[in-house]
Amino acid sequence: MATSAKAPSGDDLAPSKKYDKLKKILLIVAIALASAAAAGAGVYFMLLRHGGGAVVAAPPPPVFFALDSLTVNLNADDGEQHYLRLGLTLKLPDAKAQEDIAGHMPEIRSRILLLLSNKTPDQLSTVEGKQTLANELRTAIAEPSDPGHAATKVDAVLFTDFVVQ
Repeated sequence: MATSAKAPSGDDLAPSKKYDKLKKILLIVAIALASAAAAGAGVYFMLLRHGGGAVVAAPPPPVFFALDSLTVNLNADDGEQHYLRLGLTLKLPDAKAQEDIAGHMPEIRSRILLLLSNKTPDQLSTVEGKQTLANELRTAIAEPSDPGHAATKVDAVLFTDFVVQ
């Protein structure tokens, strides 16, 4: 008895093609699910590292405190009279620092005037000289007014008016 090999017909190939398509679709879906899971895990660990997703409160906005303008005689080597008219605004971290400065304003103004009267016009003519002056003023203003008290924090001294004559 001889058996003859029968050539596969088109009907026999159809189920095989259907399974191949199904395998491709399942593979694409599995890859998409794995990618989504990896992305979700990444987001979870990033939020966990940065405080568990808690929203970090923004620091309070700074307080700007304008001082009355000052006019002082400058220390001049050339024998002429030189004046400085100066307007200042202080950048402070909070309202408490503003209250501390306002409560000691006569003493602070005196410190500022003494510091300014020792300057020469040449020292104040450059940008670097003005930046140095701003740092010196910040230090002088922040000094504690009462013994045993902490220094008042001054973030920056900003010039609003600066005229050397």
